[in-house]
Amino acid sequence: MKKLAIVFLLLNLSAISFAQQWNLNFDSAKTLASKEQKTLLLVFSGSDWCAPCIKLDNQIWKSTEFIEYATKSLVLVKADFPRKKSSSFTKEQLAHNEKLAEKYNQKGYFPLVVIFDLNGKVIGETGYKNISPKEYIKHIESFIK
Repeated sequence: MKKLAIVFLLLNLSAISFAQQWNLNFDSAKTLASKEQKTLLLVFSGSDWCAPCIKLDNQIWKSTEFIEYATKSLVLVKADFPRKKSSSFTKEQLAHNEKLAEKYNQKGYFPLVVIFDLNGKVIGETGYKNISPKEYIKHIESFIK
């Protein structure tokens, strides 16, 4: 039993070390991106109701390739709009996400991935694509270059 607990602990620690950091505050993420000279990537998601959003999360965002790429090259922001009460954010976070949507997602597309340059200017938009993580990374990089 003790060995099982140690293995479980090690697996959890390794999963944590490979998890990318999703910021919830756009302004602080923008500052961080500028400071670290990284591209800012903002995702509008409906994490508990939008099938393409869930696929994007599972197939791309959680992939080892994307996590490694994001750690080196991106600052990530998630503006989530869950519908279930159990996954709801604070009123302040919801207001923050709605303000971002008013500015960057006026058509209400989900998922919408908005890519910003180092100066905070939008340089591209995309969404879910049924491609490999490696191809998705190339797709993101096509906006950056």
